[in-house]
Amino acid sequence: MTLVAGVVAVQGDVTEHADAIERAGRAHGREVTVHEIRESGIVPDCDLLAMPGGESTTISRLVHSEGIAAEIRDHVAAGKPLLATCAGLIVASSDANDDRVDELGLLDASVERNAFGRQKDSFEAPLSVTGLDEPYPAVFIRAPAIDAVGECEVLATWDDRPVAVRDGPIIGTAFHPELTPDSRIHGLAFFENDDAAVPADAESR
Repeated sequence: MTLVAGVVAVQGDVTEHADAIERAGRAHGREVTVHEIRESGIVPDCDLLAMPGGESTTISRLVHSEGIAAEIRDHVAAGKPLLATCAGLIVASSDANDDRVDELGLLDASVERNAFGRQKDSFEAPLSVTGLDEPYPAVFIRAPAIDAVGECEVLATWDDRPVAVRDGPIIGTAFHPELTPDSRIHGLAFFENDDAAVPADAESR
């Protein structure tokens, strides 16, 4: 049975996320077809969804103007997994602490943009992540940090600040898991519990 994955492609590392999803699928013995999402009508057919980084104000504006925002909310409400990274984390949050960002309100967390500095302050750090046996080589680029969490489970911290959280079917990261050949974060988000990745109509595919 082939799973259908979508990468919100209005901005960010779209190809890198698609490649990481396919690698994670292979590592878990699952076949995945990945679609790039730039308009409404595609998300409802997706079993898995990723929202990459980029510029959070631009991403939030485009997902709303293109009619994708409501479909992402419905996807999560149906219990389907979403991986939101860097700016995607900001857009998915309940509070971006920035009036220019129209948040989706999916993650019960508030976020500080550029909390770890600007582009020149980019760095890689070995993170201890709940659910992973070995440290993860996390790449931080203009990374946000999570200021406060409500019902979220904190999966990883750096410099005493949460940088990865889980809220129901959503995993949000302040770092860019698509920029490393290590696809374990995508595996954690989409294939940790294989039953969560199997669509209800799997028998018909």
